[in-house]
Amino acid sequence: MTKIRSIDAITLTATNMAASISFYSALGFTLSFGGDDSEFTTMSIEPNGPHVNLILRSTDNVINTTWGRVIFHVDDVDDLHHQAVAAGLTPQTEPTNASWGERYFAIFDPTGHDISFAKPLNSEP
Repeated sequence: MTKIRSIDAITLTATNMAASISFYSALGFTLSFGGDDSEFTTMSIEPNGPHVNLILRSTDNVINTTWGRVIFHVDDVDDLHHQAVAAGLTPQTEPTNASWGERYFAIFDPTGHDISFAKPLNSEP
C-alpha cells in the first residue's frame, strides 16, 4: 500500500498578491512562479518544496470563515520570530513552548490565513 509522505504545496487565497509575496518573502520563502501582477504565484521554501501557492481573489470572492492553521517546522523558532518582527510583521504570539511538545509562534498573513512556525522540543538544535 502506498503511504502519503509529505505535503508538496498548499494553495491559499490572496486578496493582495504584492502584500502576500512580501509577507512570505519576509519569512524566508522565495518566489518560484508568478509575481506581484499574477493571478497565481508560488512561494517556495526550497526548489522542490514545500510550496505555498497564492491564488488571487477579490475580497468579493473570499469566503470569510475559520479554516484552521498551516504549520511549518523550522530550525529556529525564535530566530524566525525575530526576522518577522524586524521585517515589520506582527506575529500573534511570542515564541512559546506548547504542552504538545513544540516551540511555536503564530501569525496571520495579509489575507488572514493562520500560519504557525514550530520546532519539536525534543529535536536537535
